[in-house]
Amino acid sequence: MSIKDNPLGGPLPLSCASVPSIVGMMLRQLGVEHGDRILEIGAGTGYNAALLAELTGDSGHVTTIDINSDVALHARTMLDRAGYQHVHVMERDGLVGAPENAPYDRMLAAVGLWDLPAAWWAQLTEGGRLVLPLRWRGQTRSVALRRRGDTLTSKGMELCGFVPVIGQDGEKTTPLNADDTIRVIHDEDQAVDADALGASLSTTGIEVMSEQRIGGEESFDGVWLRATASDDRVCRLQVTPDAMAREHVLRPAIPVCSPVLIGDSLAYLIVRREDADSQRPHRLGAAAYGPHAAKLAQDLITHIDAWGSARTAIPTLTITPAASHPATQPGHVITKRESRLALTY
Repeated sequence: MSIKDNPLGGPLPLSCASVPSIVGMMLRQLGVEHGDRILEIGAGTGYNAALLAELTGDSGHVTTIDINSDVALHARTMLDRAGYQHVHVMERDGLVGAPENAPYDRMLAAVGLWDLPAAWWAQLTEGGRLVLPLRWRGQTRSVALRRRGDTLTSKGMELCGFVPVIGQDGEKTTPLNADDTIRVIHDEDQAVDADALGASLSTTGIEVMSEQRIGGEESFDGVWLRATASDDRVCRLQVTPDAMAREHVLRPAIPVCSPVLIGDSLAYLIVRREDADSQRPHRLGAAAYGPHAAKLAQDLITHIDAWGSARTAIPTLTITPAASHPATQPGHVITKRESRLALTY
């Protein structure tokens, strides 16, 4: 549900209410205890802050902040109306946090983050828990993190989608054709040769199918997550229906949101229905274009097969400040402006 439209006319609202299943999932990740001091970034309707106030009880304290004055006022009004006058509502840039009420035992972001703000470290207690929708390589996961010194270590992650926080621009969008109906969404550290990729799409594509099958309701988003833990070429592909009709592009698994490997060629995830009588009638594979299509397709098949061998496995994510000394740590490292991510299976 949209709370406030984007004043810049963008496709996403400035603020919206999350569906109850996402609210419940993130509260379980947060693990609130009686007496906790809590900071929520992204006030929304105020509903989530009211739930947090119930969970932390009379001995706790909840602060909720929002960068937009209208949204903050709306949350304040709704909380007062529901009897939660003790919740502290502030108009504040979420990237700054609310240091005047710190330290916090729990911090919850209800907006999408591309990077972990450096200002948050000083506001989270040792042993405290942070839950945030974190975006890397084009996909977003709600990650539950526990602080130990200068390291945050994940205690689980779930697929989600959130309105992005205002003030972070590390994710880029690059059109691959003249009418901007095919594009890649990528991180700033990923070099994208739009001319080469656009030229690749004018060639005849190939399909390479894996041995991995899925049922009609079975999730396969773990393929994307698995790829991010070892491959810096993976990002997000968006293809409009018009592009598929006019440019004869093979249909991605999810046209607006599919993992793609890029170079001077590209390969993206596809799904093909093969056996209607099977419990798993759909097969996962790769569609690829360009001079190195076959190699990229096979690389994507390798990621699909790695996921298929342990479908429910999730990586451990550790986050350290980018300004800290880069200690040797296991896993695949993704460096952002203010933080350093490491993923390990």
